[in-house]
Amino acid sequence: MRPDRPFLQLTDAVIFQKNTRRELLRDVNLCAYPGELIYLVGRVGSGKSSLLKTLYGELPLRVGRGQIAGFMLHALPRKKVPYLRRQLGIVFQEASLLEDCTVYQNLEFVLRATNWRDAAAIDNRIWHVLNLTGMEHKAHAYPNQLSGGERQRAGIARALLNGPQIVLADEPTANLDPNTTREVMELFRGIAEEGRTVIISTHNMDNIRQYPGRTWLLEEGYVTELDPE
Repeated sequence: MRPDRPFLQLTDAVIFQKNTRRELLRDVNLCAYPGELIYLVGRVGSGKSSLLKTLYGELPLRVGRGQIAGFMLHALPRKKVPYLRRQLGIVFQEASLLEDCTVYQNLEFVLRATNWRDAAAIDNRIWHVLNLTGMEHKAHAYPNQLSGGERQRAGIARALLNGPQIVLADEPTANLDPNTTREVMELFRGIAEEGRTVIISTHNMDNIRQYPGRTWLLEEGYVTELDPE
C-alpha cells in the first residue's frame, strides 16, 4: 500500500529550456512515492535532463506547482536551493570527483561543505556509504585509480551522504559496460528497496526490463506513464 504523501508531486507544471521561454514539457502531472524505482525515457532533447534540473532547483518552476522532499518548487528562493539539494541525492553521467583527493576525501569534502563538524560522525557516515556501495576497499584510492564503474559507485556514495529521500540520476550507466551497468542498477534497486525514491533518466531499455519500475515517457512535449506490460 502506498503512503498517503508522495515524496514528489508536480501539478500542471511547465518545464522550460534553460534561459529561454521555450516550453519543453507542458501539463506535467506526476507523483512519486517512497520505495519506487522510476525511469525517464525519451529521445535526446525531449526534456529529461531539464525535468531533473527542475526537480533539484537548477531550473525554476515558473508555471504550475511542485513539491519535492517538503520543498515547494514553485515558491523556492534561490538561497534555499542548497537546502533542497541536501535532501536529494544527485548522480550524474560523469561522477566528476575531485581528482587530487581520495574517495574518502571527496566524501569528507561534501560533508564538511554541508556543515558536518563532528569528526567521528563524519568518519562513521563515510564508511557507512562506502559499505553500502561496495567501495570500502577503494576509500584511499584516487579517482585515476578507479574503473568507470568504481567512479560511478563513488558518485552514488556521495549522493547518499546526507540520507536523501530521493535520488535523481541522469544517464548514470551511459558510459558503462554491461557487467558494470548491472552492478550499478543492483545498487539503485537496493536503494529503492530501503524506502527511497529513485528516478533514473536512461536510454537503456534492458535496464527497465531487468529492473522493472514505473516508466515515464517524455514525447512531443508531454509526459505519460507507460503501461508496465
